[in-house]
Order: sequence, then structure tokens, then C-alpha cells
Amino acid sequence: MKIIIVGAGVLGAGVARSLAVAGEDVLLLDRSGAGTGTSATTFAWTNANRKHDPAYQRLNVAGMAEHAVLAERLPGPRSYFRSGSLHCADPRTESWLTGNVELLQSLDYPARWVERAEARRIAGDVVLPEATTAIAHFPSEGYVLPELLMRGLLDDAKRHGAEVSLGEVVGFGESQRKASVTLSGGEIIESDRVVLAAGRWTDALAAKAGIDIPMMTDVHRGSPIVGLLGYVTSPRLDLNCVLHTPSLNLRPAGNGHTVVQALDLNAGVDPSAPVDPETAAVIMERFSAMTAAPGRPEIGFRVAIRSMPADGHTIAGPPSPGSRIYCLVTHSGITLAPILGRLAAEEIVSGETRDLLDSFRPGRFAGLSRSDLTIERPVRLGEQ
Repeated sequence: MKIIIVGAGVLGAGVARSLAVAGEDVLLLDRSGAGTGTSATTFAWTNANRKHDPAYQRLNVAGMAEHAVLAERLPGPRSYFRSGSLHCADPRTESWLTGNVELLQSLDYPARWVERAEARRIAGDVVLPEATTAIAHFPSEGYVLPELLMRGLLDDAKRHGAEVSLGEVVGFGESQRKASVTLSGGEIIESDRVVLAAGRWTDALAAKAGIDIPMMTDVHRGSPIVGLLGYVTSPRLDLNCVLHTPSLNLRPAGNGHTVVQALDLNAGVDPSAPVDPETAAVIMERFSAMTAAPGRPEIGFRVAIRSMPADGHTIAGPPSPGSRIYCLVTHSGITLAPILGRLAAEEIVSGETRDLLDSFRPGRFAGLSRSDLTIERPVRLGEQ
């Protein structure tokens, strides 16, 4: 079976690798190159921490487990680390953290309270905020080095015969027996199935096939899909896990580098303008306070724009029974790429559905207007 995958982000690479391993004829297309979209700007925290919808939490727990399996099978340097995560609360946020821990424990999600001394041992060379009043440890969580994950997925896909190519898809065709894509140069490529995994561009591409995939698309200052990530190259930090505090979140990025985000500052980020110097200065000051290192930190900033279905939940499956186009989009791409890649490949190859995906079919939007679709809570960058 020949399968064309549109979009070479982490989801597209994940399903391409799974299909190629299954022996299918795979062509992975991207207009800009692999991993250049949302997958290039992600906090990359693997978790099911703030995903309280039962079906969505089960899917994310399965995604975390799949990372551990995949890590033993991918070629090249290790990209997944089950480091655990620490969440520090102050008097303003302690009640929220307490409620979250209690809820997660009721769902049998590993969560426990730790004292400051133990938290320092878990976290490594970092200064916990003085205002911290409670610290929760989530030992099953971790992080990914996205560039290495992308490289491993693509290398393994190509090793099993997949072709990865530049190509801008501008149209789709579908009949009872075949599917096709039309490229910007006019070339038409036929296949048995098409997987649409184009991240935040999925809704516009789906519309070219007559498919409605409602997504949040407003990219402006204050949009919940817009945020800022800082990439710290100096000072080098011996950070051992993902660390969340009220003022700054941190994750290891390899070689002593660190990725940081300040969720409370995201509302002021303008994606159409250079990073505001005052915002950058605040993040630098907060990072310095957590490292006790002399001198001004060296931080490069990137504006991140997330891939967000209109109701906040993953979309996986054909838009209607019998369709040869399979839609795949989520805002939890890093956590879910391995499990969605495997399950989508299994559904495409076998023609049989997988229970974990039953709550996430595109058909749930049928008959609903965009105004009927609301995310249950505000989405904050980093909550993969």
C-alpha cells in the first residue's frame, strides 16, 4: 500500500516511521523541511499532568509509555528521558497544586509531595524559589530533545524504505479506490491513502479536500496558541528534571543548555514583532535568580505557535467512513507522537480501529458551528 504523509513534523515523522516499519510504501512530504514548524519550538515535556479528561489522560499516559519503548528501538543518540518533573507552588498557587495532585492520585497517576531538600537532590544544580510552600514530584514524566527525536524517527523511517521529500501540497483528490495530492508545481501523486499531519496548517489544507477540521488559527498578541521560549546556552546548568515554578519553567536541553518559559508573560508576546526587550530582561532576571551564576545569561528567544484543535483535544482518523484521508493533529505532539504514530499506522494498515482513539475522531465536529467549540480551560504554552 502506498501512503503519502503531508507534514514532516513530529506527528508526520512518527506515523511515517510506523508505516515504514510495517512494510508500507511511504512518501513523507513537507513544504519547508522536516521539523521546521511547531516541532522546532516546543517545551517538550512528556506528561499527562493537566489533562483531566479521562480519555485524553489515558491517551497521554499511553504516550509516555510508548516513548520508553520507542527509545530502545530508534537509532542514534537517545532523545527521551524519564527524568520526572517537580512543581513548586507559592501561597498563590498552592491550593491549585494540591487539588491537581489529589485528582491525579485518584486516577492512579504517580504523584507525591516532597520536602525542599529532596527536591533539590532531584532537580540538581538549581535554586528553588524562596517563596515555595509546597513541592510535588511526578516521577513518570520526562522530556524529549526534539531535534534528536525527529532525527531518530526520520532515520528509522528511511532505513525501512520511506522517502522524505520537499513538496508543497495545494490540493487533494479522492475516489473509491485511490487518493492523491497535487503539488504547487502541478504534479499529481497518487496513493492508496493520505495522512494529513500538517500541524497548525491542518485546517487550511483539510479545507482543500472539503474536510472541516476546526482549529484555533488566530495568531496575535494574547492568543493562547502563542508563547515564548528561551534557549539558554550560558551559564550551563546541571538540571536533572523538568522544573515548574510560578515564575519560570525549565527543562534540560542537553550539554548543560536549558529551555525556559514564563507562562505569565505569554499574553504580551507579539508574534509579528521582535521579542520585547523588557520581556527578555524579566526572563533573564528570573533565570539568574534560580542559578546563582554570575554575569548575564545568554538566552536566544523563539516565538512558538502551537497546533490547537478548536476543542483542545486530539483529532485522529478519517473524516467519514470510507474516506482515504486520515487526519492527525494535536497540541500534545511531543507526548503523543509515538503512540499516535503507532495507532494511526495500525488503523491504516489493518482497517481496524483502536479503542484509545475512539474519543478523538473528526466526526465529533459534525453539525457543530465554530462558536459551539470551546476549550475547557485556557491553554498555556508548555502544557504538552
